[in-house]
Amino acid sequence: MPVTRKWSEPGPFRTRAGMVNHPIFARLYGRFAPAAERAGAGVHRDELLAGLKGRVIEVGAGSGLCFVHYPDTVDEVLAIEPQQHLRRLADGAALAAPVSVRVVAGTADRLPADDESFDAAVVSLVLCSVPDQRRALREIRRVLRPDGSLRFYEHVRSEDPRQAWLQDHVDRIWPHFSGGCHPNRDTKAAITETGYRVAWCRSFDFRPCMISVPVSPHIIGEAIRL
Repeated sequence: MPVTRKWSEPGPFRTRAGMVNHPIFARLYGRFAPAAERAGAGVHRDELLAGLKGRVIEVGAGSGLCFVHYPDTVDEVLAIEPQQHLRRLADGAALAAPVSVRVVAGTADRLPADDESFDAAVVSLVLCSVPDQRRALREIRRVLRPDGSLRFYEHVRSEDPRQAWLQDHVDRIWPHFSGGCHPNRDTKAAITETGYRVAWCRSFDFRPCMISVPVSPHIIGEAIRL
């Protein structure tokens, strides 16, 4: 019989937010990410969050760029962000959200939430940088109710062998100046291998600036917790 896990503070689910510390990247991200929003990422977030309902957990909320895009059918959002500077920015963004948003410290592999306590989960440009994708996805699955929705918007490994080769080589240095981001992860495969069924998924290329070429292949979609 599976053991039901309940969140308590302090206790076995105490997060290790202090272990995630990319202060330079966090400040650069907070400053330059809005330009990507204007270049099209904001439209992608509208697509990502359309139709969501009930309680939502957003994992790796960053500076809170998704918050203004949540539909009013959402009851509340628990936004998890491990980086202190981005968490402060997210607190400010929560004030402008059309729904109730609570920003807390946490990591993707140890979420401060009870088993099966959310109707939906959102990951937006975060599975590229978690230390272990499958572990994070299994942890998200833990807090989702049966048949709960996982909405994902991520850059991924290219299906073009030439670009995938470039991504593999860039990956040797890219994570060191991009907050641990890896440009060559097959995120859709990781989702299907960790207890989800992909309901829909759209692939596209998005290059808001020239430096984003290695991370231009993107996917956006929804998976259902099995």
